[in-house]
Amino acid sequence: MRPGLSAKRLVVKVGSAVLAGPGGLDLGVMAELARQVLALKAAGREVVLVSSGAVAAGMSATGLPRPQDMPLKQALAAIGQPLLMAAWREAFRGVPVAQVLLTAEDLASRERYLSAKATLKALLDLGAIPVINENDTVAFQEIRFGDNDQLSARVAALVEAGLLLLLSDVDALYEEDPKQNPEAKPILEVQDPASVLRHAGEGNPLGSGGMRSKLLAARLAGRVGIPTLLLPGRRPGVLVEALEGRALGTYFHAQRRYRGQRAWLYGLLRPKGELVLDQGAVRALKERGASLLPAGVKEVRGRFGRGEAVRLLAEGGEEVGVGLANYAAEEIARIKGRKSSEIEAILGYRYTEEVVHRDHLALKEEA
Repeated sequence: MRPGLSAKRLVVKVGSAVLAGPGGLDLGVMAELARQVLALKAAGREVVLVSSGAVAAGMSATGLPRPQDMPLKQALAAIGQPLLMAAWREAFRGVPVAQVLLTAEDLASRERYLSAKATLKALLDLGAIPVINENDTVAFQEIRFGDNDQLSARVAALVEAGLLLLLSDVDALYEEDPKQNPEAKPILEVQDPASVLRHAGEGNPLGSGGMRSKLLAARLAGRVGIPTLLLPGRRPGVLVEALEGRALGTYFHAQRRYRGQRAWLYGLLRPKGELVLDQGAVRALKERGASLLPAGVKEVRGRFGRGEAVRLLAEGGEEVGVGLANYAAEEIARIKGRKSSEIEAILGYRYTEEVVHRDHLALKEEA
C-alpha cells in the first residue's frame, strides 16, 4: 500500500538527466511531462515543479562543455535559465508558468520562508505552474542546497505537499547497482530511507552519486511527514500511472509529521549556533518531550541572538534537534548549568524559564 498517492498537492522534481537531449533540452520529454501535469491539474491536483536544466541549457547555447569552476557554472545558469523557462512555457501551451529562484539562505530566514510560502500558495490559487530552481547565479557554496533533490524536499515541506515525486534517469532504487549486476532487483518500497543510508558507505552503489542524494531528500521529506516516490522520468505517462496505483519506481514511506515552524526548523541546513547538552537534558527532550532548561546546557558555541535557531547536541556530538533560543548566546553562557529560578539574579531579568521551549523545537531522529 502506498499512502500519499491521493495527495492533492504534489512537488515534482525533474532532473537534468531527464531533461537533457542531444541538442540541449529534450523538448519532447518536456511536452510529455507538461501533458501529464495538466492532466493531474484537471483531476483537481496542485503541482509544483522543481526543475533542473539551466546549466545544461546554457552549455547548449554557448557550445561550452560542463564547467568545473563555480563562476562559469553560475554564468551558464544565468544564460540557460530564461531558455529553460521558455521551454517550459512552450510545453504548457498557454497555462501560466512562474519562475521561482531560491537559495538555502532564503529558507533559513523565517521571514523569507513565510514570504516564499505565501507567494507559492498565491501562484497555486491562480492556477499557475510554479517552476522552482536553485538560484545558481548567486548561490555560493556555503549557502547552496547542494542539488535540486535537496531543494525539492525543502520545497515539499514549504508548501506542505502530500507527496514528493523525484523523476530520474533510473527506474527505481535497486538492491545492487544494475550496471554491475543486470540481475539486480528493484526495491519497490522503503519504510525508512535512513535504514538504507546506514548501509550506503564508500564502495556501496547506494552511497555514491545521484542515488545517495535522492535517499537524503527522501529522508528529509519523510521526517516532516511527506512520502517520496522515485520514478523513471522519461517513461511516457509515468506520473499519471504511478498516481493511479501502478507499482512503478520506489516508494519511500514518511516517518513523522512536522508542520509550520517545526518543519522549517527541521529543514534548516545551518542554524546560527550550537548548544551542547548533558545526558539528563537529552533524555528529557527525547523521552518526555520536555523543554530545554539552562541546567541542562553544558556549552554554548557560535554567536546568535534571541529568537534565532540553534542546533542541540549531545556531549558525544550527535545531533538531538533544532530549536529557537529564548536567550542570546552570551546570556546562555552566563546561565548554563544553573537553575531557572536563578536566571533573574544572574542576568537582572528573565524572559522565560526555558532556554528552548518544546513548542519551538524539532527533534532529530537517529540517522
